[in-house]
Amino acid sequence: MLTTVIGAYPKPNYLKITDWFNAKGGTDTANPTKFYNDEIRKMGNDADKIFKKAAEDVIKDQLDCGIDIITDGEIKRENYIHYHCRYLNGVDFNTLTEKVARTGNYKCWLPTIIDKISATEPFLIDEWKSNQSISSKPVKVTIPGPMTITDTIANSYYKSDEEMGYDLAIAINTEIKRLVDAGCKYIQVDEPLFARKPDNALKFGVSNLEKCFEGINDSNIEKITHICCGYPDKIDAIDYPKAPLDSYKKIAKALDNSIIDSVSIEDAHRYNNLSLLSDYEQTKVIFGVIKIASSSIETEEEIENRINEALKYISKEQLILAPDCGLGHLSRELAIQKLKIMSSVARKFN
Repeated sequence: MLTTVIGAYPKPNYLKITDWFNAKGGTDTANPTKFYNDEIRKMGNDADKIFKKAAEDVIKDQLDCGIDIITDGEIKRENYIHYHCRYLNGVDFNTLTEKVARTGNYKCWLPTIIDKISATEPFLIDEWKSNQSISSKPVKVTIPGPMTITDTIANSYYKSDEEMGYDLAIAINTEIKRLVDAGCKYIQVDEPLFARKPDNALKFGVSNLEKCFEGINDSNIEKITHICCGYPDKIDAIDYPKAPLDSYKKIAKALDNSIIDSVSIEDAHRYNNLSLLSDYEQTKVIFGVIKIASSSIETEEEIENRINEALKYISKEQLILAPDCGLGHLSRELAIQKLKIMSSVARKFN
């Protein structure tokens, strides 16, 4: 059984970039983008060298843990959304607008869309090539999805989220095509908002997600989407807001009928009714078996039991093991411990 990670990984201590995991207020920080450019400038001429070393360290950790499909840990990003928005025409990072985000869960100052969105110059290709050159396993690239971006950005231009999402999808599609042309085989578009707003996901979200991958017809390219149901502001948080429990079930058939090859869902922090997996007749499921904001370490028996329950509804060939979401809340040592356990369990099912 294959293993993967979702995206974020603990940044090495020498990489001084404020992100959602170490900012004041955690993932609920009021200023998710404010400090990024100044911190890059402080790194000076050594910035590229520092980022490269950080990527090498993160990739080595994952390879040593036995992960089959890895990421660069998103080490260059202040968060998984806004880094990409810096490379879109129409988004102003100097004009920050206060907005209530995450379906009303918190208030923050966000960059503002002031004009029609379109792609700028390529920005992920060189990163991916550099990362893949130091990895013996495939490196997956993660990209925020249109519907999720609309929730975590301010808008003074578009009349609707649907219209904004359409233009975002076209811009994302441009970058995805560049990645495919460069040789990248695993591309993940993150759409956690699908779980929070399943009705909008069905109305236009899935359609815009498919548009992100429009024209990608090579069967060797894995088209992935990640849909988590809630992210705490600190490790070991318990009562943090989550999406409705039935959201995964509501959108499963639409995703199974789409062009998406693999759908990532979380199951470790909150167990699902796994009968929903039977709706995935052809799509692979990246199954969350590791809690990403808990200091407790899962046992192999716990993970095995949950996999066996999942296999009542989906074939072993369709199941890929992963953490619930990004690992940024964890210490590097704790992330390694958890990933090694997950990999050990996966080998038992081969």
